[in-house]
Amino acid sequence: MAKQPARPHYLICNADESEPGTFKDRAVLEGDPFAVVEAMTIAAHATGCERGYVYLRGEYPQARHALEHALEQARERGFLGDDVMGEGFAFDVEIRRGAGAYICGEETAIFESIEGRRGEPRNKPPFPVEVGLFGKPTVVNNVETLVNVLDVVLGSGPSFAEVGTEGSTGTKLLCVSGHVARPGTYEVPFGATLREILDLAGGVPGGRALQAVLMGGAAGGFLGPDDLDVALTFEGVREAGTTLGSGVVLVLDETIDLPRLLMRIAGFFRDESCGQCVPCRVGTVRQEESLARLLAGEPRGGVERELALIAEVGQCMRDASICGLGQTASSAVESALGRLHVFQGGPA
Repeated sequence: MAKQPARPHYLICNADESEPGTFKDRAVLEGDPFAVVEAMTIAAHATGCERGYVYLRGEYPQARHALEHALEQARERGFLGDDVMGEGFAFDVEIRRGAGAYICGEETAIFESIEGRRGEPRNKPPFPVEVGLFGKPTVVNNVETLVNVLDVVLGSGPSFAEVGTEGSTGTKLLCVSGHVARPGTYEVPFGATLREILDLAGGVPGGRALQAVLMGGAAGGFLGPDDLDVALTFEGVREAGTTLGSGVVLVLDETIDLPRLLMRIAGFFRDESCGQCVPCRVGTVRQEESLARLLAGEPRGGVERELALIAEVGQCMRDASICGLGQTASSAVESALGRLHVFQGGPA
């Protein structure tokens, strides 16, 4: 007898958006919640999912109200329920609110949270597509990925791929904040340069000089004033030693105290580590301690030795942490130390 497929299948829309400096999902959910519902329904139909969950950041009350209204309207019109549009396809969506834990943005920690347990990442394999939420096959995507489904379905895959570059097709939502005249969410084709993004946002106000740009949020990396012509594509930012991540473009002018900003980032990861694995639990603390000594002008064994310790701790976290939190907890810190030469006579 043939083995029967595991049922039910689940679809999760990750709208937790806990990365500092990120607010694109909020803009989409508040501006067009019906697009998210429609995209989830299409994705569920394509992957055979009977139940969907939107894991929503708890600090987004307006997004929650908008989404609740959209779900209610969709059910009334037969776009959700036991027989979607009379096609014999059953699918419905439930909202689950996060409680502010950064770690729950990790795809398997979401499962733990929805199931009512402490948010901690699971070891992989097995992967979510085989053993996910409630032990069943699960699809997990974020808001931006899902809403792109609509453009692909309406205009075809080749048409969608005509926008952007060969290696990074379509458009990207960027969360531009910090020292710019017009902060906000910007949608640009992949391949636009960082300089073009800053121009769209009105540049650095007050005639002050640009010191650095943090790309991808606390888990990302820094670019300097000489990097403004970097193409914002997956391959372009990778070559530049940073990441697009969740779309954060945090602009910092000359007034920012970068060493203290790095301390804030290190403290953030220390607080947000779930503590499950030793490299992350201990490494985030050691990283912050090293930065504190450098900031106080009391490095152990000299600045170079302290910087070497930070690099060693960072490598350990990348190599041995269970999830992306530990693997990226040192990214911004090491980026600033290497590219911007913080604590080595560079920008401060």
